[in-house]
Amino acid sequence: MSAYTHKPLTDVEDSAAGLGLGPEQESRFATGDFAAKETGFALHRFRGGTRQAIGHRHEQAEEVYVVVAGSGRMKLDDDVIEIGLMDAIRVAPSVTRAFEAGADGLDILVFGRHHDGDGEVFPGWWSD
Repeated sequence: MSAYTHKPLTDVEDSAAGLGLGPEQESRFATGDFAAKETGFALHRFRGGTRQAIGHRHEQAEEVYVVVAGSGRMKLDDDVIEIGLMDAIRVAPSVTRAFEAGADGLDILVFGRHHDGDGEVFPGWWSD
């Protein structure tokens, strides 16, 4: 195995449809494609004006989200914050979170320590 991996994130399989997330989102979970042992990371893209179909939280994984394109909002438990280009948001494991894209869409990179099977999802969690 090589000591490094170089690959465009857009070449990582989009798992959104298989997870029931619909055509308004792309979710590219890159940990396996990069043979990462301890680091979990993904690219999430949301079409303009759409809201993520699920909320999620973890038991162990602290995550950092970085906005790399667009803007929108992020719901963190009962708080909703505005997010924009190059904002970084650290989220403790127990906080339930979801995203809503602004008119121009929202692209986010997410990083954290990888914990197999550590995640709980809530379909339709962010509904007004």
